[in-house]
Amino acid sequence: MRNPIAGREYAMHFLLVPRRRLQQYSRNSFSITRELENMSRNKLISLSEAVRRYTWDGMQYASGAALPVGSDAIVFGRELLRQKRRNLHSIFHCNTQQLNLLAAAGATTHAECGFTGLEVFGFANGLRRAVESGDLALEDYSNLAMALRLLGGALRLPFVPATVNIGSDLQHRSAFAPDEYPAADKIPAVTDPFSGRTIGALRSLEPDLAAIHVTLADPAGNAIMLGTEWSRYELSRAAKRVVLIADAIVDDACIRQYPNLVRIPDIIVEAVVYWPFGAWPQGSPGMYDVDEEHMKAMNTALATVAGTEAYIDSFVEPYADIDTYLDLIGRDKVAALSQTSTGFLLDPYRQWIKPHAEVLSLIAESTLETAQ
Repeated sequence: MRNPIAGREYAMHFLLVPRRRLQQYSRNSFSITRELENMSRNKLISLSEAVRRYTWDGMQYASGAALPVGSDAIVFGRELLRQKRRNLHSIFHCNTQQLNLLAAAGATTHAECGFTGLEVFGFANGLRRAVESGDLALEDYSNLAMALRLLGGALRLPFVPATVNIGSDLQHRSAFAPDEYPAADKIPAVTDPFSGRTIGALRSLEPDLAAIHVTLADPAGNAIMLGTEWSRYELSRAAKRVVLIADAIVDDACIRQYPNLVRIPDIIVEAVVYWPFGAWPQGSPGMYDVDEEHMKAMNTALATVAGTEAYIDSFVEPYADIDTYLDLIGRDKVAALSQTSTGFLLDPYRQWIKPHAEVLSLIAESTLETAQ
């Protein structure tokens, strides 16, 4: 299958495209033309408008899909708190400081994820406090099980047959049905029709929205991720809607030069948020290192209600835009973290990165930003 406008191969992209997109393509040629026109338009939008437009209380919200200290759309989670979103059902491949913060602030009541720590930074204190207090029901899976569930959602399968987690309390205990043991609906036993052996059925995931951090994106929503990808590819296909949080915006000439590196194509992206240091205090390979000092201080603060309130007052509420956000981090620290040993990963793309002022102008001109 070819894109009739650009002539590029889109077979693999269409293989894992959300069902609602495929329905648009199957209706008529007008739908195809309209969608292809949509692919090339300016999808840049402000962070506040993205959260206002695409999120609501009680939704299934997904993010993360990377290492606990790696790329994550943490600034999107901060904006969820700024706009007072509540009762979120959070889906993360594994825990990050975003889920840690949302749990500590009481914004999420249900969560599904794999590894729940913060690696060298210890337990996720906000997440642990929310679980221990009963404010958060945390459904626990292995990292591989979460990746398979996202793959199942991407392929639009109701479940994924698997042998992981079978026979353990990961299968038999459910935070969503705490009084039921063994839990019948968490990972039901099914029979392999070919061998006759008993395996498990992992329920596929199709969250309402995925906020996905990427290194580079063009205004239309084609994204390149540097460093560890984990399951951001699968998450982008599993979610009903996708909003990108990009550290930098590139000219579409970059995408034409490296089409094979576009892991998230514009056809499945609703909007693009430009936000340098959007993963802070976690890192973004090629762009900036992990802020180890803030990672420790943040996790310490989230251990208590008072500490969480103080953290929100200091690092969630104060900034008004990108520039004041970077001021809040500290310009000297921004410069120091940007001197990353992984900077060489960005070298092939630097010539196409758009200047900060130009991107702000594109946001102001975007039809997504101005549409009511």
